[in-house]
Amino acid sequence: MYILTKPVFLVFEPELIKNIFTKDFQYFTDHGSYINEEIDPLSGQLFNMKGLKWKNLRAKLTPTFTSGKMKMMFQILVDCSHELNNVMDQVSKGNEAFDIKDILGRFTTDIIGSCAFGIECNSLKNPNSEFRNYGRKVFEVKGFQAIKTMLAFTSPQILQFFNIPVNRKDVTNFFLDVVEETVNYRESNNIARKDFMHLLIQLKNNIKIEEGQNDNLKQINDGGEVGTSLTMSELAAQVFVFFIAGFETSSTTITFCFYELAANPDVQDKLRQEIKDILEKHDGKLSYEAITQMTYMDKCLNETLRKYPPVPFLTRECNTPYKVPESDLTIENGTVVIVPILGIQRNPEYYPNPDKFDPERFSSENKAKRHAFTWLPFGEGPRACIALRFGLLQAKVALVALLRNYKFTLNSRTKSPLLLDPRTFTLAVEGSVWLECEKLTSGTII
Repeated sequence: MYILTKPVFLVFEPELIKNIFTKDFQYFTDHGSYINEEIDPLSGQLFNMKGLKWKNLRAKLTPTFTSGKMKMMFQILVDCSHELNNVMDQVSKGNEAFDIKDILGRFTTDIIGSCAFGIECNSLKNPNSEFRNYGRKVFEVKGFQAIKTMLAFTSPQILQFFNIPVNRKDVTNFFLDVVEETVNYRESNNIARKDFMHLLIQLKNNIKIEEGQNDNLKQINDGGEVGTSLTMSELAAQVFVFFIAGFETSSTTITFCFYELAANPDVQDKLRQEIKDILEKHDGKLSYEAITQMTYMDKCLNETLRKYPPVPFLTRECNTPYKVPESDLTIENGTVVIVPILGIQRNPEYYPNPDKFDPERFSSENKAKRHAFTWLPFGEGPRACIALRFGLLQAKVALVALLRNYKFTLNSRTKSPLLLDPRTFTLAVEGSVWLECEKLTSGTII
């Protein structure tokens, strides 16, 4: 097919997707998306990077998202959940419908602001906080901004030729200023905090982050290798993509999950019982170890990500002519490959009755019956989402914090089935998800 004048290869077949994403990855190393670090410094983030520069930065950033580093940041997530409970307490007292999408967006903004910037955003207390407002602006795709966003994925060369930045100037200036101010303050005052910003500062100063459970740091000298250390603008770009991806995709995923839990009270009750049983084994305390034992929660989130993948399609750009196995077709250099994740994950061939929310699709037995590449909400292979552990972790903390204390039902203002917003790049509900909640008398605050 073609997008404007650009040839695009649309791939549905799981085994071919596996080849493109993993086995023959060397032919498809890049996303083919827009990057222009000179005029649009925030575009120079890992998702957009290409070739050797991407490879080196990916290798350096990967240890920041190990299970050990997630455990290190876990308490920050739990601390943010306290205010989430306070907000829900006020909502439950009013016995009125509330917009769960808005509340969860504020919650994930607070988490990302704290972990990425070390800043208390207080979006839950103040819905109009600066971080919340600028987070919204990133996803406003109206007028010329909508055209630029489309061109960034369909014809980035047009933006390159005319030197047009994709990101708004006010958004760029805000994030660059906040990052520079934060880094300078931490370095001048010798502040070390267990968050993403601290790990990036180590990379800026050419300090290697070790793999594994410990948090030891080792000084290195990369001998002039491409991307050996991060410049201030490169650091800001990584924080920026962590912020926008972390708050938006996570909040929408949790929103869709709460919609399905409210629409399927039997599933909600089963998940709440699991939370209660696991926490009892851990003296009522939410710990990293406790949350990793919640297997039914994993199934619920996996099924949510199946029905509502945050990014509905993935792209790869062919960098060397590639002959498709067992065919006469050759994908030419420069051709973009699109994998329609939403379509594949709603295909009744792989998921019978695909509109039904059924967490048991992700039991060990049922997973073994399907091709692994029919579930790809985070991508796969070397270009898979680097922060998938963090995204799932904050979703789990939100589910535990709310389900252990409240029971949720759908309000009549919520459209069912949900309508998806056609104007956004990430999957989002059109309008809002309105719920009602009842505080459980046996609930205890984390």
